[in-house]
Amino acid sequence: MDFVAFATHSVRRAMIGQVRAVFNDAARGETPVQRSADGLFGPESVVWRVHGDVTTMMVGGVAALFLQMLHPAVLAGVWDHSKFRHDMLGRLRRTARFIALTSYASRGEAEAAIARVREIHHHIHGTLPDCTPYGADNPRLLAWVHVTEAVSFLDGWIRYAEPGMSHADQDRYFAEFAVVAEALGADPVPHNRSEALALIAEMRADLRYDARTRAVAKLLLEQPAPNLGAKPFQAMTFAAAIDLLPGWARQMHHLSTPPLAGPAVRLATRRVAETLRWAFR
Repeated sequence: MDFVAFATHSVRRAMIGQVRAVFNDAARGETPVQRSADGLFGPESVVWRVHGDVTTMMVGGVAALFLQMLHPAVLAGVWDHSKFRHDMLGRLRRTARFIALTSYASRGEAEAAIARVREIHHHIHGTLPDCTPYGADNPRLLAWVHVTEAVSFLDGWIRYAEPGMSHADQDRYFAEFAVVAEALGADPVPHNRSEALALIAEMRADLRYDARTRAVAKLLLEQPAPNLGAKPFQAMTFAAAIDLLPGWARQMHHLSTPPLAGPAVRLATRRVAETLRWAFR
């Protein structure tokens, strides 16, 4: 191997190692999820295509969090029953691992991950500040979590990976990803883009922005990077996630992307996405 090839190989290994360290908790013995053709989806699925891109999934995942926390009952479940204040990275890592397991692992591993989450949700109940009861296993709340993830993951993919994605493939993505949502007990579950956008429009009447929302959003935005090297990537990811949000959601959060900064954020995110695809290829 000549020097250039060796250097290229070393750079790739270093980048892959940093990414894997963020998503896998070595202290808990976690290793990268292995792809299995005998899973819920398979190599030819749109889910494999969309969920396999590190940058777009990070951007879409953060955007989904900003949308999810606007629902008081979804936010209350996190506020009352989660250690997010002390372990935000751990929470994000566990969510990412669940997506990886249900997308790529064997059917047995995927179903076991779903069963664990259902068991956790079964024990999460409480009361909102206005005395309204809530439960994490409420089908409509699960539907909100699912639809915000599905739309955000897909929109991140389209913006930074496949701008010309066909409407048929977009609808196919929602139909495939619905399998996980239905297994978790969500209802209603959209099976195409128009149903997803209609569900979001319908549920906007339930959304609120208050002191709790502001506190959680602030904690997310001020979350320390896992290491110094990840700091610029994290800042770019958060900026791209805010830019990906629908305008009404940015307004509710009192967030904005300065007009001149938007193109720069998108260009930088696209370059990072292309670099990471090169590394993992």
